[in-house]
Amino acid sequence: MGDDAAVSPKDRFLTVYGRKPVLEALTDPELDVDKVILADVARGPAVTEIQRAAKAVGVPVQRASAHRVKVLAGNGKQDQGVLADVVAPRMRPLAAALAEKRPPERVLVLDGITTPANVGMILRTATAAGLGGIVVPRRGVAALDPLVVKASAGVAFRAPMLRCATAADAVEQLTEAGYAVYALGSQGAESLFDLELPARTAFVLGGETAGVGGDVAQLVAGWVSIPMPGGVESLNVSAAAAVLCFELVRRDGQHGH
Repeated sequence: MGDDAAVSPKDRFLTVYGRKPVLEALTDPELDVDKVILADVARGPAVTEIQRAAKAVGVPVQRASAHRVKVLAGNGKQDQGVLADVVAPRMRPLAAALAEKRPPERVLVLDGITTPANVGMILRTATAAGLGGIVVPRRGVAALDPLVVKASAGVAFRAPMLRCATAADAVEQLTEAGYAVYALGSQGAESLFDLELPARTAFVLGGETAGVGGDVAQLVAGWVSIPMPGGVESLNVSAAAAVLCFELVRRDGQHGH
């Protein structure tokens, strides 16, 4: 995929908004800010400070209407008239990752997870566990916004996020690319701890209330569950993701991945 123009900005940047998050992004030496967009009505000392910080690191500042800033931040969010596009170096389209010479061996797919705190914690955990890819579909999952970044403790910027339209779309692409795709469920499935792991495996994590969606359920190769001898029905999805990720670390640890 040599054609960079084909990659949407949403597949390259995380957008942060609000005066404090934007200033923090500009002053973090590890982050590469692509641009800052200020509402033309935004004034005052905080705005001056943002302009000064952007200039110091050579980041262009564009002015736009307050309405445009609101739309870019995702309507109704507390954008305070300012946002910044931060480069997420490991974020790319799922199709691009699958076309690489060494595609990721272990992949998570988020399906219908709408709570930013859960998405952020899953990004943090999966990145910490060294997973090769976390599919965050553009539809049906919480938008990658400052709440997600905050819940990830800033790790979201470095997470290997793979983008596609929907979770079902991801499962189809992964299956075609030779992955065994399992859905994580709570009842009656094979135990995660007994599962034979093929070389390329993907796991779908379902939403907080509905679990894995019906369209996705029809496409997966099978279901796995985390054994719960204590008789509780299910774990929070980010807790389940943590168990899954570190079970993969434990297994793959023998090969020094």
